[in-house]
Amino acid sequence: MHDMKERLSLLWIFVLLTYLYADVIALFDIVGSGHHFQALPQWALMGSAVLMEIPIAMILACRLLPFRANRLANIIAGSLLTLVNGFVTFVPPLLGWGRPPAFSEYLFFATIETVCTSVIVWQAWTWSGVKPAVGSERAVVNPVLVPKGGVS
Repeated sequence: MHDMKERLSLLWIFVLLTYLYADVIALFDIVGSGHHFQALPQWALMGSAVLMEIPIAMILACRLLPFRANRLANIIAGSLLTLVNGFVTFVPPLLGWGRPPAFSEYLFFATIETVCTSVIVWQAWTWSGVKPAVGSERAVVNPVLVPKGGVS
């Protein structure tokens, strides 16, 4: 996989699936705890929806946007999600504001998510857009040259 658009799109798929599975695990923890669950306010649900839409949109954006817009979109989206995820995961427990649901599992997934979005930012930041002089595609060469008249 030498195409940066493909690599970034694949990283966004990985991040999205990790976000979704972490949320499923957290939901299992909330439902299985037997404690009363307080519904989230509308602003929190809308914020969550927007944050989840970013990696969904970036999967397509990586494939469709031209170089400059693609690079900038990946740097902005990756930086935003890295900061939000890092803040939501690591700051509240350190400041004594509580703990996320299913803390050890959530911390495991959040670390993977934060590292992956950081890799996305780094890949986009170092993406030069210059195509290599030699292609990365494999050349199909017929090792046997058959004469025009055929094989006798």
